[in-house]
Formats: sequence, C-alpha cells, structure tokens
Amino acid sequence: MRIRICTMLAIGMVLLASCRTTGKIDGTTRPSISSLKFLDSASVPYNLNYRGTIVGGLSGIDYVPGKNIYYMICDDPSALSPARFYTAQIQISNYGIDSVSFVAVDTVWNPAGKMYPDIRKNRAHSADLESMRYNPVRDELIRTSEGQRVIRDTIHDLQNPDIIIMERNGHYKDSITMPANIRVYDGAKGVRHNMTLEGITFIKNHREFIVSVEDALYEDGHSAATGDSTAWIRLLHFDRDKKRQVAQYAYQIDAIPYPANPLGAFKVNGIADILAVGNDKLLVLERAWSTGRKPSDIRVYLADFRKASDISKNTSLEKTPAKRPVGKKLVLNMESLGFTTYNIEGMTFGPDLPNGHHTLLFVSDDNFLDSQQSQFLLFEVIP
Repeated sequence: MRIRICTMLAIGMVLLASCRTTGKIDGTTRPSISSLKFLDSASVPYNLNYRGTIVGGLSGIDYVPGKNIYYMICDDPSALSPARFYTAQIQISNYGIDSVSFVAVDTVWNPAGKMYPDIRKNRAHSADLESMRYNPVRDELIRTSEGQRVIRDTIHDLQNPDIIIMERNGHYKDSITMPANIRVYDGAKGVRHNMTLEGITFIKNHREFIVSVEDALYEDGHSAATGDSTAWIRLLHFDRDKKRQVAQYAYQIDAIPYPANPLGAFKVNGIADILAVGNDKLLVLERAWSTGRKPSDIRVYLADFRKASDISKNTSLEKTPAKRPVGKKLVLNMESLGFTTYNIEGMTFGPDLPNGHHTLLFVSDDNFLDSQQSQFLLFEVIP
C-alpha cells in the first residue's frame, strides 16, 4: 500500500491522458461487476486548512466525467467551519492515484438563504450532511441530511431528515417530500438518531433516485448485532420530477462481524453509501465498527431490486416480513486488503482505465480525529 500526501491547489489540473474519461451519464451503460481489484490508496493531511476551512468529515464523493472533478460533501455540522462541500481533482494514471487536489469549497445554505448554525448552539436547526450527487441533466446537486433525535432529561432536540436539491453553488433550490415513516418522533417510532439518510444515487438517466436508510426503523426491529443478528433496512425510491416517493424496498444488512471490547460497548453496522449499477442494481457499502478495533469493517455488495416488493405501506418489517426483499451478493470484503481501512462512507465510479474497465473510488470520513484518515481507495472494476 502506498500512502501519498498531496496538498496541491492548482485549479487548472486535469486527469492524466493515460486514463480516459467517459461523457455518458446514464447508469444503464454500466457493465456487470464480478469483482473489484485494489489498485492504490492516498490520503490528505489531518486538519488540512483549505480556504479557511478544515478538510475532513468527507462523507460522500461523486465524479463528474465532463468536468473531470469530484464533489465531496462534508459532515461537519458547522462546528469547525460552515456546512460545506468540496470540489477536487484526483489524478489517476497507470500507476494509481497520483494526487488529490482541492480546487473549491462551497457553503451549503439553508432554505432561507442563511448559513446553518453551529450544532453545539442550535442542534434542532443544524445540518448533518451525509451524501450528495450531481445531476448533469439539470446541472444541480442533491444532498441528504440525517436530522436530529436527541432525547434526554429535559432536552428534546428533534429535526426531521431531509433531501434537498441545490444549485451548484450550494444554495437551496427545492426539496423532496419525505414519507411519514422516515421522520423523527418522540417515541420509539420512525428513524433512529444519527442512523437515517446516508446514501443516494441516481437511476433512469437521473429522472429517479434511490436513498438508503443507514439502520432499521424502530418499527422494523432491532439494529444489527454480532452473532446471527442481522437487521432489515429500507431503500427509498423517489421520482425527481414529481419530488415524491415511488416505493420502498427491504434490504437485510449483515451482523456486525466482531464483538466490542469490552463486551457491551458500542458497536454498529449500517449502509454508508449506495451507487447505481444500471437501473435496477446497486453497489451497497456496509460499514461496521466495534469498540476496541482500529479498522472499520467494510463490505461491498451488489444488490438487485428488480423483483423486490414495494414495502412502503408495510408499517413493520418485524411483524410482516417483506415478501421479496432485495437480493445481494458479496463483491468485496476490505478485510482482505491487509491494511487498516478507516471510516469509509462514500463511493463513486471514476474514469476508465486504458483497458476500458471502470474505476471505483472510495473515500473515508476521518471524524476530524488525528487517529483516523481522510483515505482514498482506488479499485478496478472487473466485469
């Protein structure tokens, strides 16, 4: 594994000629995926200051072929710098990742055209941004926010998760109507705190999109745990033009692979991101972590929802299991890489390699901790 640290900020940089790009924007052009071959890794320095902001918390990444740039959403809830996303250029050649260069940072504005407040001062109106994709058909961005559900003693900070359409400069453009079960409630109902809208991806030439809920709804049963305890998670299908939900699908997430140390300490598994492969398949990034372990446990599945039943009217998967859940097949277990994988939260297809194969790039959220990394992992997609 080669870790390269690069802080070049030149705006005019482009991808090397040895790595050709594609202008196609329809997910139906994606080939089959049999496996992923690791090529290279890179990281950016901890606490890197770029244009007055702290680079870190990179929770989503999206490649824009026509512009040869990558958009990366940051999950800092305005505590270190205003809510924001970065634009970067990542040079990829025959030898792997040559450099990671940040070329712009944009503030994410609330619907009133103001900055989101510092979460420490106003939790109920803050922004916990987790994923973002670019829509080249409409030249706009779409992003998710997890909302807040903090209930303790006299504190009741409740904020619904949301899906917001933005201009490319980060200003509010429109919003998507959320279904009633994907909201925050006072009781054991709806979404769990910090485990809501985590991944997003477009299908059908950007007319529709899928959003993943990170963990099980309260009504759908328990969260994933060690041993044989898996959990049921919902994938949400939306229509961009109608700005409303089309369907929901049931996806079974794996049990957490390792126990916490000490026993009973915090552990978690959830969907960290999704990426369309055609119109009815997804790459699903399952990210688990157990107290006492340094690495995150990352598994990537190819999920097929062609025959999955619509569960949008099913009020409890625990009481009424889905007739036809989403099918899934393991494509990659990052434990096989032989080095520490950090908090991987985003993935995107990148430019094509000289042999015509697609690349797949992952990014990690360093949680703004010097014990973790903003890590980039590059893979070749084997058809």
